[in-house]
Amino acid sequence: MHVYPREERTIGQVLAEKAWRVGDRPFLRVRGDGGEWADISYADMHRLTDDYARGFAGLGVGKGTTVAVMLGNCPEFLYTCWGLGKLGAVAVPLNTAAKGDQLEYYLRQSGSEWVVAEAAFLPTLANALTATGARTIVQGDGGDHALADVATTKGETPQSDVKPSDPMLIMYTSGTTGPSKGVVSPHSQGHAVGEVMARHCEYGPDDVLYTCLPLFHGNAIWYSVYAALWGDSCIALAPRFSARSFWRDIRESGATEFNALGAMANIIWQLPEDPADRDHRVRSAMVVPTTRPLVDGFKDRYGITVTSVFAMTENCAVTVLGPHDPPGKAASAGRVRDHVAVQIADDDGVPLPTGEVGEICIRPNGPGMIMLGYHDMPEATVGAIRDLWFLTGDRGWLDDDGYLYFSERKKEVIRRRGENISAYELETILCKHPDVHEVAAVAVPSDLSEDDVMVYVVPADGASPDFAELVGYCVENMAYFMVPRYWQLIDELPKTPSQKVEKFKLKAAAVDGRDELWDREKAGITVRRNG
Repeated sequence: MHVYPREERTIGQVLAEKAWRVGDRPFLRVRGDGGEWADISYADMHRLTDDYARGFAGLGVGKGTTVAVMLGNCPEFLYTCWGLGKLGAVAVPLNTAAKGDQLEYYLRQSGSEWVVAEAAFLPTLANALTATGARTIVQGDGGDHALADVATTKGETPQSDVKPSDPMLIMYTSGTTGPSKGVVSPHSQGHAVGEVMARHCEYGPDDVLYTCLPLFHGNAIWYSVYAALWGDSCIALAPRFSARSFWRDIRESGATEFNALGAMANIIWQLPEDPADRDHRVRSAMVVPTTRPLVDGFKDRYGITVTSVFAMTENCAVTVLGPHDPPGKAASAGRVRDHVAVQIADDDGVPLPTGEVGEICIRPNGPGMIMLGYHDMPEATVGAIRDLWFLTGDRGWLDDDGYLYFSERKKEVIRRRGENISAYELETILCKHPDVHEVAAVAVPSDLSEDDVMVYVVPADGASPDFAELVGYCVENMAYFMVPRYWQLIDELPKTPSQKVEKFKLKAAAVDGRDELWDREKAGITVRRNG
């Protein structure tokens, strides 16, 4: 793996070096209109992003200009973001499911002067564009300028004094617990992720990293694309996740690695067993979060080693569960490596001993590995730092060997009658019931103060879960104080395109409609300390 000095960690310098050293190697692999996979080389990526930089400059885009990007998983997404990066402009990848007030919020809050978008998104963008006055560069017909014209602008590629510490992206948090914050990421942050992943997951020139997760999300852009970039590897890009076509894509693209969120991995696992389950080149899959049964199952069934990380949009790969870590650590998010320090602290910032659950706090051991701050939110930025430690808002614990175990989001802890309940642990237990496909647990205000537990249940295919029977299952498999009081069936959980459950929506619906929920106490089911 070629290691770039910190002063060279801009997208322009890295692509130029790649074009010179490994220019003929395939970097990007995409499926064409005829269904075949086609390659774009490292040299082509450098040349095409130069073309885009030149075209954007011709429209007046320069260093510091903020440009929103509303494109699906396509090569133009990378050409656009990296072309802007070469100018020192700042790309704002937009969630392609955003609409209405949310879209206007993204454009206004980021100060975007331009929007690069697919033509299909123009009707959705219309009101936000009118409200903010942002101009459009469109892939397809319509808008102020055509993206195809931008890429064919002739002349010299403009040179810009871009430093690794300069902003490159503003990525909005998923907003699962409140308004989205714009994470300002410098050029160096993505490269820090790429270096750590390529090193500890051992990606190299013969690897093909497959992703179907959205490029506007940190998982795909950093943990697949930048990881491939640092490994001199190839990235196979699919438009979206489809259980029906997943293994076909894996085989036909020649993938040797893929990334999956926990929900996606469970869907893959639930596919019917097939004689071709090992008919692929995949050696590892990064799954977040993971469990021991899933790790063992993927190894036994597919011959795939599961890796994992603890990370956020705001930082880098804090811990890494690599392909050679002990099987007994499979339930962890990996081991603390030498690039970041990790501390577990209580609510007052007091460090806790090994094995105790508290807030996960991190401190990078070098520059350029975490965000510059939240865009135009100085109070939120300051609030994320205490005693020079970045507060992740996640709770977990460290074992004696330095492996980190995630517990729950701090804001998702349910407090019931003096006990803290991990929504994540409750959901994990209940999902093991054969009639249950997915679960989301939320807190609703209790008449006795603190919270009561409410769960939304997505039934397994063909199942009709009985709430009383599920309560009995909970009594047998979890602490008495965790057993949910309120229950509701739901066809699917509301999620962001990155597959994170939008719990704030579920909680609001539960509070508003509590009288209509199935209530085990009204059903006469009392759960006591001894079960």
